[in-house]
Amino acid sequence: MKKLVIVESPSKGKTIEKYLGKDFQVLSSAGHIRDLSTKGKYGLGIDVENNFKPEYIYIKGKQKIVTNLKKEVKKADYVYLATDPDREGEAISYHLYDSLELKEDKYARVVFNEVTKDAVVEAINNPRKIDNNLVNSQETRRFLDRIIGFRLSSLMKSKTSGTSAGRVQSVALKLIVEKEEEIEKFIEEEYFEITAHFNDFEAKLFNYNNKDIKINNQVEADEILAKLSKAFKIESVEKKNRNKKSKAPFITSTLQQDASNKLNMSAKKTMSIAQKLYEGIDIGSETVGLITYMRTDSIRLSSDFIGSTLKYIENNFGKEYVGSVKVGKKENIQDAHEAIRPTSIKRSPETLKSHLTNDEYKLYSLIYYRALASLMSDAKTLNTTVILDNNNYQFKTTGQIVVFDGYMKVYQDYEETTDKILPPLETYQSKVIVSNNIEAEQKFTRPPARYTEAKLIKELEELGIGRPSTYAKIIDNLKTRSYVNVVEKKFIPTEIGREITEKLQQHFDYLINVKYTANMEEKLDEIAKGDLDMYVLLNDFYSKFSETYQDAYSNMEKKEAEKTGEDCPLCGSPLVYRNSRYGKFVACSNYPTCKYIKNEKQPEVICDCPSCDGKIILKKTKKGKDFYGCNNFPKCKVAFWDKPTGEKCPTCNSLKVMKKDQVVCSSCGE
Repeated sequence: MKKLVIVESPSKGKTIEKYLGKDFQVLSSAGHIRDLSTKGKYGLGIDVENNFKPEYIYIKGKQKIVTNLKKEVKKADYVYLATDPDREGEAISYHLYDSLELKEDKYARVVFNEVTKDAVVEAINNPRKIDNNLVNSQETRRFLDRIIGFRLSSLMKSKTSGTSAGRVQSVALKLIVEKEEEIEKFIEEEYFEITAHFNDFEAKLFNYNNKDIKINNQVEADEILAKLSKAFKIESVEKKNRNKKSKAPFITSTLQQDASNKLNMSAKKTMSIAQKLYEGIDIGSETVGLITYMRTDSIRLSSDFIGSTLKYIENNFGKEYVGSVKVGKKENIQDAHEAIRPTSIKRSPETLKSHLTNDEYKLYSLIYYRALASLMSDAKTLNTTVILDNNNYQFKTTGQIVVFDGYMKVYQDYEETTDKILPPLETYQSKVIVSNNIEAEQKFTRPPARYTEAKLIKELEELGIGRPSTYAKIIDNLKTRSYVNVVEKKFIPTEIGREITEKLQQHFDYLINVKYTANMEEKLDEIAKGDLDMYVLLNDFYSKFSETYQDAYSNMEKKEAEKTGEDCPLCGSPLVYRNSRYGKFVACSNYPTCKYIKNEKQPEVICDCPSCDGKIILKKTKKGKDFYGCNNFPKCKVAFWDKPTGEKCPTCNSLKVMKKDQVVCSSCGE
């Protein structure tokens, strides 16, 4: 009996094929096979007036793959759709099911969270059918993103210097712009800190007569310094034992944050490397996926992994290092997934280092030790707080000693913790200690910090905006479309980014905001659970969006392009500054009629067109053959195989051309 397994990734397919017997053939769809067309009203590929009926087309280059898959489906007795275990993967399985015309009793959907032999075999032995609720949720997201993205992008192109807008992208940009506005409105305030320096430590003034104190200027600081002596009374020494808990294993957003902060990796790079670790690495003895699926918002760990890891901890570190399982605070439809973890705790980073690139090793180590640490016992610290009094001015110093390292045994390289040991002040019989010197330091309040990539991802996650798999793409779009600049790893909105945000807030403030976007995610979750009909959501959304769009189109003021002071050499219209994802450039204001771009390699202008006000230029056919045609094509279809001279035939008034070193009429041949 021949069985066909279809996965998304060719590399994942190669790994899986080694796990299954000779009766199985594993093929890849190479990702999505089809997408919405750009036909129909507004180029949406969605017939909004016909209950949002979509029109799908095969993605360029995928027709050949689909044709091959159809041939293999006909030969197979049974087909397993093994695309990724999330909503997007479910939708890809649906499109394969539909395109390949699979029979209901001859196919199954299988999901596995890790590319290991046990996980794959178990999935094959426990198949199910496609979950239409998950598909509907993903399709609804796709429809919303297409409608909002296409229509708002078109509006922004016609009215602003920007090139695109999006349902989640524009909210992320709004956060960055609002943060910058906060910074610009911020007024710094002067204040002073007073510090007493001792041989082994220093203490800072924080109270006067046991009440908070703020020192506003140099005069106030000098007045306090004048009242202080170098002798300090030890008022109290408080010691407390504290437990320092390890963090939960990684989800997508926390992995991206820590990879950014600790490894200096962008979200895009992090996800690319994680994808390779998930799909399978040749480690000599076998090819195996080293981590579980990396798009998840669940911290759950499988019982098998928990059991084997707790045993590993006890055997390698001792019983006192065995911890407990972290439990998530929120329930989510995608909690069927696991956290990001190693597929086997026995595959330590050190044993795999020779099989991994430097970046793969760094990211795998981070994932491995985070999951291991999450199941280890708390670190124990002794925290000391000392209060010193000087003429009713109270100073404070703190110290910390790690008395039991716990999870820090394996995770200390990824956490900033340093022992700060204070002398045994409680043993001072006189209860008085003398400082070396006391000084006042001028300080200024600081504005809010700009978003780094890690902080923006954290903010989006906490606000419930977007999905783990979308963060890297959102940030990449903001950068490549010149909506933000990255300076010292911090996002600063560009003039275009501010302009886009301002226009959207003027007309679409109800749509491009945190609350609406987060609420939409909740509704998509409801569709995934089967608690909400997708068409109810789409109709409610579109009725208001369409009305708002028409108002914006009529009333949004168009920003005129800045002129350079030069004229276009092709049509004589003014040249203007334009913006693209690649930066600023100079082009003809008569676009799209004239497509002249300054400093780009321009076509050779031969002469004036005899039929319109265009120019005859040198062109090439698809096969690379030279010909001469009007630059106003397709409106003007004048074309010649031979090079025109610019002169007209006295007999028929057609253009003369050079043919075999002779000047002849292109029409009558004279």
